[in-house]
Amino acid sequence: MAAILLIVGISVLILLHEAGHFFAAKHYGIKVEEFGFGFPPRLFSKKKGETTYSFNLLPFGGFVRLYGEHEAHLEGKENIDKKRSFTHQSAWKRFIVIAAGIAINFLLGWIIISSVFMIGAKESIVVTQVLENSPAEQAGIMAGDEFVNFSSSQEFIAHVNQSQGEQLSLKVLRDGEELDFNLSPRTNPEVIAREGAIGAALTETGFPHLGFFESLWEGLVVSINIMAQIIKSLWFLLVGIFTTGAIAEGVVGPVGIFGVANDLGSLGFIYVLQLVGLISLNLAILNALPIPALDGGRIFFILLEKLKGSKLNANKELIANGIGFVLLLLLMIAITIRDVVQLF
Repeated sequence: MAAILLIVGISVLILLHEAGHFFAAKHYGIKVEEFGFGFPPRLFSKKKGETTYSFNLLPFGGFVRLYGEHEAHLEGKENIDKKRSFTHQSAWKRFIVIAAGIAINFLLGWIIISSVFMIGAKESIVVTQVLENSPAEQAGIMAGDEFVNFSSSQEFIAHVNQSQGEQLSLKVLRDGEELDFNLSPRTNPEVIAREGAIGAALTETGFPHLGFFESLWEGLVVSINIMAQIIKSLWFLLVGIFTTGAIAEGVVGPVGIFGVANDLGSLGFIYVLQLVGLISLNLAILNALPIPALDGGRIFFILLEKLKGSKLNANKELIANGIGFVLLLLLMIAITIRDVVQLF
């Protein structure tokens, strides 16, 4: 279920990203030839005004096709309507049309993260690891179990330490079912210092809900911090590729992200929603990178055009975009292969 929600969420994020381009282009009178829901092959379409709205077989987002999107596409054509052509617009208008998609993804990420704070999540203690031959393992406690009736790890640890050497009953929530376990916390101080009294690693989940304006502010602060971490991770990814040829640990592709979604889904819907917000912020950063084939690459070409004082060579720009697309595709394939290998 979590994977399905994630697919729907990512599709909506991509579709709204394209809607940002669509409405910005419409605002400046640029002709939008097609707004595609999903990706080809086309199932059916309907033309409304001058725009064709197509509905396609692959339901993963969408796309926008602008009239004169690339100057090379207009070569050899007669009766070019320069007022409606994207490539014949001023640099700042083209910048806004391209940047609108990036802005939408940032706003969506901010809104989703803020909504998570407004909703809140039940505070609980979850087992992340059970050590071998520990009281927790012998009792049957597993990673992913949630201890019932505790809201902080300090509270749980204090309760366990009070029962060292005695029989302790603990209630655990596993896959929606409440289970009872009996175990005896260890008394050896040296072992406790290394592994804890029951030999289980814990993490605190959940957070209290906040008011509307407090959630918006907290969501903004968290979104900016997340984007800073994304930029840092991308830097280490690029450094790793160019220095060692290896992809940094922690970087996941489509396969890996669904594994993360399933893990978070076991904690509740709110964590899947949080992941969708994180992905939206990722899309904003990724699309802003000055790499050909991405929005950031097209913005970079506009800046070069302003510095040069004249239009760039349209065919060379197309070639650069093609090369950028191929390199990004190869990187995605490499990450996906690693994700699949790690499943086995």
